[in-house]
Amino acid sequence: VQLQASGGGLVQPGGSLTLSCAARGFTFDDYATGWFRQAPGKEREGVSCISKSDDTYYADSVKGRFTISRDNAKNTVYLQMNSLKVEDTAVYYCATSVACGVEYDYWDQGTQVTVSS
Repeated sequence: VQLQASGGGLVQPGGSLTLSCAARGFTFDDYATGWFRQAPGKEREGVSCISKSDDTYYADSVKGRFTISRDNAKNTVYLQMNSLKVEDTAVYYCATSVACGVEYDYWDQGTQVTVSS
């Protein structure tokens, strides 16, 4: 089982980025997939999750700005991030679980998102 997140980078405040999480060794639609982030000096926090039945959940801090989705044909989960703020700067991780909010079993190595002018 392997997860690979990509799509991070440097963006100005107000800009957009789309993160991708590709899976090898299993199919995403059998699992819930979550996005997490960790900023320097802060604890890791949950950002969003999509369940096996496509229910979606968001942290209050990103609600209305971020959208999680899954493309089963490409076996990829996306996190569309709009109206980015400086405080969104963090390393972003994707992870899988049997259900949103339950312990996550597999993690990728993270992708850096930096929001700065």
